[in-house]
Amino acid sequence: MIKEAGETFVTLVKGFSVTFRNMLRKTVTENYPEEPVHFQARYRGIHVLHRDENGLEKCVGCFLCAAACPARCIYIEAAENIDTQRISAGERYARVYNIDYSRCIFCGYCVEACPTDAITHGHGFELATSNINALIYRKEKLLEKITPAT
Repeated sequence: MIKEAGETFVTLVKGFSVTFRNMLRKTVTENYPEEPVHFQARYRGIHVLHRDENGLEKCVGCFLCAAACPARCIYIEAAENIDTQRISAGERYARVYNIDYSRCIFCGYCVEACPTDAITHGHGFELATSNINALIYRKEKLLEKITPAT
């Protein structure tokens, strides 16, 4: 009984030490939108679908990201590539790639599951809307923009 009370006291002291240590730190204020937001390197924002060095989409329509998603917010329809018009480097590509951000929990499982590194978390964070249908991001909105070669 005394041992249990001692362990509880030590646990409380450890917990309160974290609280008191943070109470004494200088507060950090972000002046958004006047100044840009400063993100940590591991921040998980709105997803980005990437392209390879040739400008082709990296997504090969393998459905692994959709299978790994616990919220079931990713919807994919795959199609076959044809030689006259290549969309991705693989045999298939994602004809439809939608993410429903009203369901997404930003867990990162889709990023970890992707074998081609086609999807990552970006630093986008402005998702507020009064229309729930606007939270369904389609492939065209998720694809990174093609930068012209200089």
